[in-house]
Amino acid sequence: MGEFVTGFDELATLSRGISIFGSARTSKDDPDYAAAQETAALLARAGFAVITGGGPGIMEAANRGAFDAGGLSIGCNIELPFEQGSNPYLTKGLKFKYFFVRKMMFVKYSLGFIIFPGGFGTLDELFEALTLIQTQKIRNFPVVLFGSDYWNGLLNWIRDYALRDGKVTEEDLRRLHLTDSPAEVVQIIVASQSSLRMGNHLISEIADPSRGGEKP
Repeated sequence: MGEFVTGFDELATLSRGISIFGSARTSKDDPDYAAAQETAALLARAGFAVITGGGPGIMEAANRGAFDAGGLSIGCNIELPFEQGSNPYLTKGLKFKYFFVRKMMFVKYSLGFIIFPGGFGTLDELFEALTLIQTQKIRNFPVVLFGSDYWNGLLNWIRDYALRDGKVTEEDLRRLHLTDSPAEVVQIIVASQSSLRMGNHLISEIADPSRGGEKP
């Protein structure tokens, strides 16, 4: 419970946050690194705080873009057996022991997720968000996939198998946006604001211990 309290206290004043996910293994000369950096810079200039896992790769690129643009650049890192150090482009950095607490911070303080190419951790965050949206635990929450070459195979599999067999619906698929343009990412996020102005959005939310057990 202590990690929840720390997270709530540290991020209590954060608003208009957007979480960006992607591989920690993305190198600085990868086009995805440049795209994540540009996307985050555009978001920062549009008044959004950028939240990442605080590590290298896509996380570093996004924090770097927000940091260099003069925006809020948040890193929610995780303690791992192999040390994942924080990148140097954070205006605020937190470290968590438990993945489930860290996930809560990403969802609670974000108005949407942007998903760059990544591995199992990135896929975990993607499907966590889609599950919460599908089950109406969160609402008005855009999920943007960046990189059509990377994500089309997954989307085709979902359509060809999960949708065909009735495991998901067309409505579920409409929750996903796919783009190759940093500018379009920001357009999608900004366009969602009319329905987000009441705030995010956790319909069923755990109590915030730092506020006397009241729900935020």
